[in-house]
Amino acid sequence: MSVSTMNESLAQPNAVRLDVWLWAARFFKTRSVAKQAVETGKVDVAGQRPKPSRAVRVGEQLRVERGEEVFEIQVLALSDDRGPASVAQTLYQESDASRERRAQQRAQRSAERTGYQAPDGKPDKRARRLIRALGDLDAL
Repeated sequence: MSVSTMNESLAQPNAVRLDVWLWAARFFKTRSVAKQAVETGKVDVAGQRPKPSRAVRVGEQLRVERGEEVFEIQVLALSDDRGPASVAQTLYQESDASRERRAQQRAQRSAERTGYQAPDGKPDKRARRLIRALGDLDAL
């Protein structure tokens, strides 16, 4: 193996599959979940719906929906290996507007939960009757 081919093999790749990059950047836990997210339209590349095998390049804009969160990111580096979270965060940069919107949504969801208290135990006979009666209201 010559020195030039060895340096090329150690160099960063020009393009990586989209599902592999999403997995390496830790947006999804497995590559198959990343592939499914791309296939179901949860990921956009430059405003278009891609295939999981689409090549991702440095500088591209991605929009990733994960649960209730939406990330708008720019690809800064490529990797096909899943490493620690600190390394994965260097692969992309999230826009400020996206970060603020996610923080507002998180605050809103926590505010909606503040009044709820889970019951200490299972309902007694009287409470079960009330629950059953509430369920019967829909049938009327």
